[in-house]
Amino acid sequence: MDDVKILLSESELPQKWYNVQADLPEPLKPPLKPNGTPVGPQDLSPIFPMELIKQEVSQERWIEIPDELLDIYKLWRPSPLCRARRLEKYLKTPARIYFKNESVSPAGSHKPNTAVAQAYYNKKAGIKRLATETGAGQWGSALSFACNLFGLKCTVYMVKVSYDQKPYRKFMMQVWGGKVFASPSNLTQSGRVVLTKNPDSPGSLGIAISEAVEDAATHDDTNYSLGSVLNHVILHQTIVGLETQKQLKIAGENPDILIGCVGGGSNFGGFAAPFVPEKLKGKNIKIIAVEPTSCPTLTKGPFRYDYGDIAKLTPLLMMYTLGHSFVPPAIHAGGLRYHGMSPIVSLLFNKKIIEAVAYPQNTVFEAAVVFAKTEGILPAPETAHAIKCAIDEAIKCRETKQEKCIVFNFSGHGHFDMASYDKYLSGKLEDYELPGEEIKKALGELPEIK
Repeated sequence: MDDVKILLSESELPQKWYNVQADLPEPLKPPLKPNGTPVGPQDLSPIFPMELIKQEVSQERWIEIPDELLDIYKLWRPSPLCRARRLEKYLKTPARIYFKNESVSPAGSHKPNTAVAQAYYNKKAGIKRLATETGAGQWGSALSFACNLFGLKCTVYMVKVSYDQKPYRKFMMQVWGGKVFASPSNLTQSGRVVLTKNPDSPGSLGIAISEAVEDAATHDDTNYSLGSVLNHVILHQTIVGLETQKQLKIAGENPDILIGCVGGGSNFGGFAAPFVPEKLKGKNIKIIAVEPTSCPTLTKGPFRYDYGDIAKLTPLLMMYTLGHSFVPPAIHAGGLRYHGMSPIVSLLFNKKIIEAVAYPQNTVFEAAVVFAKTEGILPAPETAHAIKCAIDEAIKCRETKQEKCIVFNFSGHGHFDMASYDKYLSGKLEDYELPGEEIKKALGELPEIK
């Protein structure tokens, strides 16, 4: 087959999300309150609608996608699976490289797959406003877009370093009606505490989450919305992996290697989860999560109960973590600057069903430029982590003369990341060392759960 794009018709759009919880080798450990007792639906209902709470804990393998959501998905779905033939030729590799192009969504990334679902369920529950955090701005853009579709107000706490690095993401949110604030801010008690300790704090996703959760918890008409980490988020994102499976079948391919960048786990989890049953049945598929060396949650963190935010407003989750108080260095892949990891991805890694690698940002941007020059699309810095790994795996195939099928999730474009590319091209991009002392300090503050 010589096609570059493998396309599905709108009639072939998956009608159900896949819930990997039904097939995990063991159940996820429950979220806990600070006293160590399990969190119940009543504890989550002040900030989440009941339908999402049900999806969070569901053990059903398949969950129907409502017709209204399917109609909205058709604005950009099904997304293309593309053969990276020019990249293959450049690398002189016998490997066949494919990428699932999620950058075709209105917000430019995979994030609307769950944003529209969360906005839909909140609207049905009578909520008037959603509060959220965003790192690089892709999630904030997606939720602003989704809230606009359903007539909801949207408040976004954007990590300060990204707020300054990526002003056009902020403008994009504002076009869709989102109100955007640099985090840490003076609008919440959580933000004020951080600013008192460090007025020049670059912010982090953990801080921004605290602000958004506090906002939602203190306003009756407002719920909280999270773009990664949680089970229902990965559930919604499985539409990516389900489409990929159909497209690979059309191409006559069986994947040998699946790759996705990983921060909180949404794009990686949604892309990889539908392939987990095949792996568990003995199929030889290598599934790789790629993270930055400056925030190496999977490759350096312990598997422990920890809070999802700095102010300890969230439940305790069993996950790989660098410590809820850890503030990662100000790398340009803002969406990967999160101290924790999705409980689903964490369990898959702990059971060695998936593996993980970490890269410094200069090598990642080098791979991004190679991809842009060969395939023509400018990747987001987050996505470029997956590209770097795909290139490395393709080079291994060149050296071993193995004709493997490599598939990665192209989670978003980099059209709003030009300041980052400017720094790289002018030689001013810094490779941050792992801040060992800061991580050691943060890990020392992990809660002790018996």
